[in-house]
Amino acid sequence: MRQSIEQFDQKVIYFLRKHSDQIARISLFIIFVWFGILKVFLISPAGPLVTNLLQSTFLGWVDPDTFVRLFGVFEVVLGAMILLPKLERVTFAVLLFHLFTTVMPLFMIPDQVWDGFMLPNLVGQYIIKNVALLSLGLVLFARLKPMTLTHSIIGEEEME
Repeated sequence: MRQSIEQFDQKVIYFLRKHSDQIARISLFIIFVWFGILKVFLISPAGPLVTNLLQSTFLGWVDPDTFVRLFGVFEVVLGAMILLPKLERVTFAVLLFHLFTTVMPLFMIPDQVWDGFMLPNLVGQYIIKNVALLSLGLVLFARLKPMTLTHSIIGEEEME
């Protein structure tokens, strides 16, 4: 019995080591495309938050619906970029920018994301989940080979 469990354990670990990057990429793709499309069609629960943040920043002159839609397109494009291994370094930079923009409400309009000290409301929790997405992106980025003279800045492909 113990040997069967150990063999099963070994097979699961081997499978996950072999496929975890693809699973992570697909998961991130689904999340970014799904939430992005909701913004494009102006049916995202985050739409009002994005609008309020927009009005609280230097971008208050931009039409909120247009901005929400463009931000949705940005998320869909980011999701597609995540599926492209050759764009990992660029994608990671875009992912960092996305995280920066999405956590801004935690500090810029705290009354809309916190119910008390260290007590995020549902909208705040929605924002904080982006930290988990960034962590998953970090795992993918950490698996890159270090950039050398024989590697492209955008990915793993060797330059000719």
